[in-house]
Amino acid sequence: MKAKEFNPLRLDVQVFAREGGALQGQWPLEELPRLASSQHEEAAPAGRQVAWSAEGERVERLGAEAQTWLHLKARATVVLECQRCLQPVEEALEVERSFRFVHGEAEAEAQDNDSEEDVLALTRALDLRELVEDELILALPIVPRHDACPVPLPMAAEDDPEPEAPAESEARPEQPNPFAVLAQLKKGRSSS
Repeated sequence: MKAKEFNPLRLDVQVFAREGGALQGQWPLEELPRLASSQHEEAAPAGRQVAWSAEGERVERLGAEAQTWLHLKARATVVLECQRCLQPVEEALEVERSFRFVHGEAEAEAQDNDSEEDVLALTRALDLRELVEDELILALPIVPRHDACPVPLPMAAEDDPEPEAPAESEARPEQPNPFAVLAQLKKGRSSS
C-alpha cells in the first residue's frame, strides 16, 4: 500500500499524526521573508537554505482522547549585524520543538498557559513553512556579535584626547572648604 503524501504547506496535522507521517526538505531562505529580512543589509539570502523535518505522532491514552503531536526540527545559517562592530556575523540557528494539538483556539490557549508543553489548535491546513519560520525567528540571538570582531572597535575614550592640565598660572584659586567654619567652632569649644 502506497504511503499517503502530505503537503507541508497545507498539512492536515491530525491525519499526519494518525498515519505516523514524516516529511523533510529544504526551502530557500528568501521563501521565509520575515527571517530573510532580519539579515544584515549586505547579506544576500540567495543560495542559503533552511533544512527542516517533521514527524507526526498519535499518543493513545487510557480512558482519554488520543493526543496529536508534531515533532519539528529546523536549521539555517543567517547573517546578522554584530552589535559591537556593526559588521556581518554568521549565526547558525537550530530548533527542535514538539507541539501538542488540541481542538479550538480557546482550548489551545487555556492549555498552553497551564502546561509546560507547546499547545496549538488543530487545523486541517497548517503551513509548516510558516511554523518553521516562527521558530527560527524565536531562535535568533537578542544581541548578535562576533566572538572577536574582525575590525577594531571604535572606543569613545580613545577618540577623545585627554584634556590637558591647566598651567600653574591658569589654575583656579583654591576654594575655601565649606566645613572650615565648623572645624573652627569645634576647635574653639575644645580649647575652652
